[in-house]
Amino acid sequence: MAQPTNAFQMAQRQFDGVAGLINLDPEVAQMLRWPTREYKFQIPVRMDNGSWQVFFGYRIQHNDARGPAKGGIRFHASETMDTVRALAMWMTWKTAVADIPLGGAKGGVAVDSADLSQFEKERLCRGFINQIIRNIGPRIDIPAPDVGTTPQMMGWMMDQYAKLTGGEYTPSAITGKPVGGGGSLGRREATGFGVVYVVREALKHLGIDPHEATAAIQGFGNVAQYAALAFTEHLGGRVHCVSYWDRSDQTDYTVTCTTGIDVPYLQSITDAYGAIDKEKAVEAGYQIEAGDAWLRKDVDLLIPSALEAQINAETVGQISEKVRILAEGANGPTTPEADEVLKERGVFVIPDFLCNAGGVIVSYFEGVQNDMNYYWSKDEVLERLDRKLTTAFQGVLQIAVGEGLYTREAAYILAIGRVVDAMQLRGWI
Repeated sequence: MAQPTNAFQMAQRQFDGVAGLINLDPEVAQMLRWPTREYKFQIPVRMDNGSWQVFFGYRIQHNDARGPAKGGIRFHASETMDTVRALAMWMTWKTAVADIPLGGAKGGVAVDSADLSQFEKERLCRGFINQIIRNIGPRIDIPAPDVGTTPQMMGWMMDQYAKLTGGEYTPSAITGKPVGGGGSLGRREATGFGVVYVVREALKHLGIDPHEATAAIQGFGNVAQYAALAFTEHLGGRVHCVSYWDRSDQTDYTVTCTTGIDVPYLQSITDAYGAIDKEKAVEAGYQIEAGDAWLRKDVDLLIPSALEAQINAETVGQISEKVRILAEGANGPTTPEADEVLKERGVFVIPDFLCNAGGVIVSYFEGVQNDMNYYWSKDEVLERLDRKLTTAFQGVLQIAVGEGLYTREAAYILAIGRVVDAMQLRGWI
């Protein structure tokens, strides 16, 4: 059995391969393959039963040459320093490929937020800000939600930031906040809809009719839900299945309907953590299969939207020959070993830091609206997002086709080039 994948080593391997391909100066490469700053800290939290529990938090700032560092905060039981390092590094490339004036960062706490009460979550969120207050801010490093965190949690964090900085209302210090509390319309849908905007462009490139296209999706959290919704309602395609983690059974399941799932119905029987009520799904005629069944479906697209390294040397061989597109809704779902197989098979991969960039783009839009104190309509936000992602996709595609490169390599070349240019303009190199 393969050893667990180290996400940061995987991120470095991806970077190293492209750095060699473009003959990047080794000294510059050494600067970019490691984070600029790293913070690890204790967060003591008074629990509801009166006891104290100490959680460990991380904040990694990979590179801020292009602007303030930017990235989410994950509350996940298996969070580690290396996971956060990898995600921060990918955020640098994500903001660069999307061409927004931000750098890359990520934060995390090793905790399953579903195990906490509402009051415990609030204390943990405020405690996180207490510990990192000197190192974040709207012109330094701007946190946002991620796995296990919510808009409400961002609202608490923004409020705590304001309290600790003299009481001045500074909504752009944190993004992903609730609408009505400094948040942006369209932020909730942004990542999932963004996945489908670039999928649409890939379908055009490959000459596939979206109305005839079928997809299998891993996960049913925020990204997967809105990707499924947009794929079915905006493109007219069919989603054959989604998967989810069942906390009660401590295993994952695939929920399947080969004639196409009813996304709004599944959303109606899904909890805040993306877990589907399988009894209700069965009653509605859905088939409950093994958690990895999504990977073996005879569909046109696979959309992994869960965690890292899901498609690896052991699992890539299970992918159906029918699959034409792999759209990475998750961060780092495909290992370098699996990339080699996909490259050989000619699968069109939409790399993670392009495919799921919708969230950070609308987080940037949120900060812009906060600073203007003027807010756009949902349609305006999503139209701007569509334009941004379409431009980014075409930029990557142009390099891939023009140079005969794998799409992940093309995306890295575009992103690394922009970061290195900014470092040169600032006199860092």
